Amino acid sequence: MAPAAPNPASASPSGLTVRKLEIDLSQGFDRHWYGGDAFLSQYHNALSMSFPVGEQSFIDAVRDCAKLLPQTPEHALLHEAVAQFIGQEATHRHIHGLYNTHLETQGLVNRWQHWATARIDYAKKRGAQPLHFLAVTAAYEHLTAVLADYLLRHNDTLDSADPRMQTLWRWHAAEETEHRAVAYDLYHAVQGNYAWRIRWYIYAVLVFTLDSGRQTLLNLWHDGTLFKPGTWWSAAKFFWGRKGAMWYTMGPLLAYFRRDFHPDQEAFAAPEQQTRGLARRWFKENADRFRVVR
Repeated sequence: MAPAAPNPASASPSGLTVRKLEIDLSQGFDRHWYGGDAFLSQYHNALSMSFPVGEQSFIDAVRDCAKLLPQTPEHALLHEAVAQFIGQEATHRHIHGLYNTHLETQGLVNRWQHWATARIDYAKKRGAQPLHFLAVTAAYEHLTAVLADYLLRHNDTLDSADPRMQTLWRWHAAEETEHRAVAYDLYHAVQGNYAWRIRWYIYAVLVFTLDSGRQTLLNLWHDGTLFKPGTWWSAAKFFWGRKGAMWYTMGPLLAYFRRDFHPDQEAFAAPEQQTRGLARRWFKENADRFRVVR
């Protein structure tokens, strides 16, 4: 790949914190844990189903490409951020594995993990280079960061959910915000270029849209709520209502196409209004809900 164009907005990676979430999922949770709403429960369940396989692939991609980066003082902070990124993603993979185990007891079938695994295996058999996997990782990290931004800015939307699930999803969103630039910065540091960054982003957006949609439909089918009018009304409100996700996420999603894009760019000047500021506030106010690992 040709070297990427200089990115003036790039910031040096900051230190991250690996945390162990202190919630107990051993007793399970209600089928419609999101305030009794079938669609919102099953949509978030679908997202959870993708995380163990997806986050392991992100860990592998970042670890493999970090080996291409010299161990020099210039790259010391990025190497540190990579190690902490891996730690955070490993904790996400673990907690969502427990989450998904309970979904199986509710009769839900996780197809997403198999779709993702098949694509990863196919790419490896075709000899895909580590830099391509890293470009895909950077793309998915932007998608999850945009969703995390929406959740943190509309924090009250989770208020009707099971308290443990409120904690789980807000913690995950805060950490996704915290490490959102690591894969992107590593991609530029190892000379990833703009053209492949965009090609893999388009791929990631299309695959995520397809997989999240069909897994949610499968969940609703097994749940017996697929054909209930309330289910579709809830979906319409979530995506297109007054606080609909599409209105708030479209701009940040399209921003990835800019040559000078960087994940840490935000429209708000005041630090407390930035997503990272919201994440830091959540960590401060909920320090009793997790344990710092490192």
